[in-house]
Amino acid sequence: MKNVEIKDLSPEDLADKIQESEKTLNKMRMDHTVSELENPMSIQHMRRLLAKLKTEKNNRKLQLN
Repeated sequence: MKNVEIKDLSPEDLADKIQESEKTLNKMRMDHTVSELENPMSIQHMRRLLAKLKTEKNNRKLQLN
């Protein structure tokens, strides 16, 4: 997901996307612990996406204050 796409998300969509990404990341970590993932770099990509989403949420929060 590109930064431009993240900025276009509504606050509700952003919160939903963060929650969905956290669940996916936790599932990927658990699956990787049990058995090797086909692409272990996908964990890193998901972490980065989650960081981008949380950064955008924090930026919006700071702009309101």
